Amino acid sequence: MEVIVPFSTDRPKSRLSDALSPDERAAFARAMLDDVLDAVAAAGGEPRVLATDPVDVDRSVTVDDRPLTDAVNAALDARLGGDGGTGPDEAPEPVAVVMADLALATPAALDRLFAAGREADVAVVPGRGGGTNAFVASHPDFRVDYHGASYLDHREIAAEVGAAFAAVDSQRLGTDVDEPADLAEVLIHGEGRAAAWLREAGFALDASEGRVTVVRD
Repeated sequence: MEVIVPFSTDRPKSRLSDALSPDERAAFARAMLDDVLDAVAAAGGEPRVLATDPVDVDRSVTVDDRPLTDAVNAALDARLGGDGGTGPDEAPEPVAVVMADLALATPAALDRLFAAGREADVAVVPGRGGGTNAFVASHPDFRVDYHGASYLDHREIAAEVGAAFAAVDSQRLGTDVDEPADLAEVLIHGEGRAAAWLREAGFALDASEGRVTVVRD
């Protein structure tokens, strides 16, 4: 299954500016991207980075500097539109989109998503706050809209085009790293480069006041 991984090189992870410098945010974003790409490959997916600028990774890269919704929809048009690369009587093969900041992603979690996407026309992992962290689609008319509570929008879009919809509840894929408080999740549950990068940068967990917080040496 082809797995598109959107990645922005323009001021990456700006909401982490209270915790990380611009250079640190770029390095941390790249560590998360590498973790996601490794997890996708280990789950049997074929990762392709959809980046706003060229990225030096050992994977296929497509550069598209348009906003996320437009760039992903262009990729879906190419993959699902027309005959989707299949014969006239065949349905398009499923394609997945997995965000690059899912630092807790594992092959097992992605396996669950891929399996759901083979059973339904559209399978979506909701993020905290109603976003869309990952999905698999095979319906030729399904397209995305990442503005606002996009999970609800994508469920509605699927219904409008007559696509069978499945929600995939996953703590690992449902946790995207956007805010400084999210770093605790990476330190607690992370197993890859992103967690290692935080520890090497001096971040640690502190439970001295009865709740877990992130501190930096």
